[in-house]
Amino acid sequence: MASIPSATVGRLVTYLRVLATLADRGIVRTSSDDLAREARVSAFQVRKDLAYFGRFGTRGAGYDVDALSTELHRILGLERAWNVAIIGMGRLGSALADYPNMARYNFCLQAAFDVAPEKVGTVVAGVPVYAMRELPERVREHDVQVALLTVPGEGAQAATEALAAAGVRGIVNFASTVLDPPEGVHVEAIDFLAGLKRVSYALHAETSDDERAAS
Repeated sequence: MASIPSATVGRLVTYLRVLATLADRGIVRTSSDDLAREARVSAFQVRKDLAYFGRFGTRGAGYDVDALSTELHRILGLERAWNVAIIGMGRLGSALADYPNMARYNFCLQAAFDVAPEKVGTVVAGVPVYAMRELPERVREHDVQVALLTVPGEGAQAATEALAAAGVRGIVNFASTVLDPPEGVHVEAIDFLAGLKRVSYALHAETSDDERAAS
């Protein structure tokens, strides 16, 4: 398959979420115009993104919601189960353990890890919490492929290297640091503070424009 732009992959995730919402409403067919409106993109962009992966839908009749959803699950690798572990069971890790929608997309939370003795041996939202020193053994036991990294920034790189050594090849990084992952390990950074800063910039720029216009 040709290299797919990361922005396209991100929009496929959005389209899948839109399709799930449509299905929940009992809608069985949709169009590129409808998908575009819900996803806040153009209909041309919807058709272009889907065209990377083949032909979908019928001209004049649009897309079958369930069929397109099934195809997007296949494209995104969501038709198989992915076993997940959480590294760091602070407030964020505990909240993620209790998040209800992971299983809907075949992400199966199997284990959690922490260095704090008072957390090791507990069960959070049905998930056992192990000591970090048990990581290699427990990753094999639970066949973990993906980790959610919620440790403090100063421990994130070491945790990443430990995960890679244990065979984990996918990491979603919530830590406040940029990681240097070993070869073959894919890291997806989630930085909500960056989002707040972008919102701050937009509001600040808008206020500055208003002030200049009033002067």
